Formats: sequence, structure tokens, C-alpha cells
Amino acid sequence: MMSSDYDEKSGIVKIADEVIAICAVNATLRTPGVADFSPVFSDSFPKSFFGKDPQYKGLKVSQHDDGIAVDIFVVVDYGVKIPAVAWDIQENVKNEIEEMTDAPVKAVNIHVQGVRMKDGGESADEQV
Repeated sequence: MMSSDYDEKSGIVKIADEVIAICAVNATLRTPGVADFSPVFSDSFPKSFFGKDPQYKGLKVSQHDDGIAVDIFVVVDYGVKIPAVAWDIQENVKNEIEEMTDAPVKAVNIHVQGVRMKDGGESADEQV
């Protein structure tokens, strides 16, 4: 796996999506109140169209000229304040990516897909 590409003509270093995803995964899972990642519907498309599994379920990375955008699909623990957890995830992910890659982060979008009850099961009644 190549972690970055360097374009000699433009002098731009392109960080691989996998490197950014690893930063985002680590920062998200270290955030109190996050139970797990939630696979998204479109995660099945790469396997069906390209014959491969996506490496990071519940996470999408998009790189643009003006910065990096990350969409994170999570399940949170029951009883947490969802806006506070979402804010903490955004801050942690943004700081981690910018610290590790020196690339600007323009957006960290949090999609809460469900709530995990204390017994470890996901409550269908609590899904958003």
C-alpha cells in the first residue's frame, strides 16, 4: 500500500484515502460515547461492482482541492448526549487528520445510525 503520491510537476503530495481513514477510525473510536461504526448502504456497491470489500465500513473519505471531507456513520452508547458526542468526534477526527497529514479538513460529517443499549444490543426503536 502506498501512503502518498508526489506529483513532481505541481509539487503536490496526495495522501492515500486509507491513511486518512486510519486517522479517522482511531480518533472516532477513542471518543467516549461511540459504540461502533455502522456500515452504510453504499458499502455493498464496491464489492458488487468492483469485486472487493471496502476497507473501512462506516467511513467515507473525499479529497478535494480545498481540503478533506469525511463522512462517519456511527452507533452511539445509550444515554449519551448525541450532539456532544458528534461534536467531540468532529473535533477529534479533524485534529488527528490535520496533525498526521498536514492537510486541511473542510468537513467531518457525523451520521448517527443507531443507539446501542447497555446489554450490547442495538435497539431498533432507537435508530435514527
